[in-house]
Amino acid sequence: MRLAALALLSALALPALAAPSVALQGMMGKSALLVINGGAPRAVAPGQRVQGVKVISTQGDEAVVEIEGQRLTLRVGEAPGKVQGAAPSASGNSIVLTADARGHFFTDGYINSRPIRFMVDTGASYVALSESMAQTLGLNYKEAQRVNMMTANGTSEGWMMKLNQVRVNDVMVYNVDAVITPATMPAALLGNSFLNHFSMERHGSRMELNKR
Repeated sequence: MRLAALALLSALALPALAAPSVALQGMMGKSALLVINGGAPRAVAPGQRVQGVKVISTQGDEAVVEIEGQRLTLRVGEAPGKVQGAAPSASGNSIVLTADARGHFFTDGYINSRPIRFMVDTGASYVALSESMAQTLGLNYKEAQRVNMMTANGTSEGWMMKLNQVRVNDVMVYNVDAVITPATMPAALLGNSFLNHFSMERHGSRMELNKR
């Protein structure tokens, strides 16, 4: 009995295994040169898994990897990416939101596994981000399609691109169209390129989105 208790205490004292940190050092053909937990670079081809990191796809100077069921987009030269322990798994189908005192629906979410604040905007055709938000998220937007956008100050130039993944709570949507604008924004707009993947029900200050 005493030995069993000691064994249990020893097991409880063991630290939980942390998710690996991973950086993209470069590309070797279609393989990604990954630096995992600060180790030596390793060439990992799409579909292969090394030290808990699976390469999903590679293109240009980017690689999409999967760690503990979550996907990260890595770019050459960026700081190591790591799955945050507080981030929910992306296995849900329903999002429930509550309006603030002004009737706006704000929620925290993730773009390419990086945190961002959203405001639901059913009048917006796309997910919309300011240029400063895109820079913080590490999006390579300046190589995306240039578009003209109407703003309060007239016409300005923006960019249209696809986001690999957009997550709210535990619900993930992939390949979401987005526009990047130079205008200042208090929050990213969660527009119809995301919302159209859901059926929407509104009950007073409560909104429920159910994945189609």
